[in-house]
Amino acid sequence: MSSSHGDEPRDGRAVPEDDLAELFLRTTKRLRRTQASRLSPLGLTPAQARALRIVGRAAEHGDEPLRMFALAEYLGIVPRSATTVVDALVSAGLVAREPDPANRRATLVTPTAAGRRALDGMSEARREAAEEIFSVLTPEKRATLRGLLAELGTDAADRRSC
Repeated sequence: MSSSHGDEPRDGRAVPEDDLAELFLRTTKRLRRTQASRLSPLGLTPAQARALRIVGRAAEHGDEPLRMFALAEYLGIVPRSATTVVDALVSAGLVAREPDPANRRATLVTPTAAGRRALDGMSEARREAAEEIFSVLTPEKRATLRGLLAELGTDAADRRSC
């Protein structure tokens, strides 16, 4: 089977046209690399940006302040790893950490004013990265892809309840 230049990964091996998982993974990696390069000027790693985004969303949804344990769960990491990420965000002045008055063993995390400004910059960086990746698609193809990804991202149990 011949492949076009666009079907070859960086190591030169051809990817079968029907290998959707590999193509999806390659696109996801490209999107992450592009986003990481756009986050770099903000002084954030992708992990820090994701944590800040979760803390910021908690504030948007009235769940502020967010407990460290909940942040670790959202991130899918152990609480000690979340502490390391939050330490970096505190050092950068993007989040504040304080004891939970309702539970002295828990710690609360909230975005600072600088953190909210960084969230705005992150949103712009994500939009620019997505535009760079998806600009080759027509608006119709983007709409189709959006629908397909929404369907794939829906849990099987959620689909059964519809």
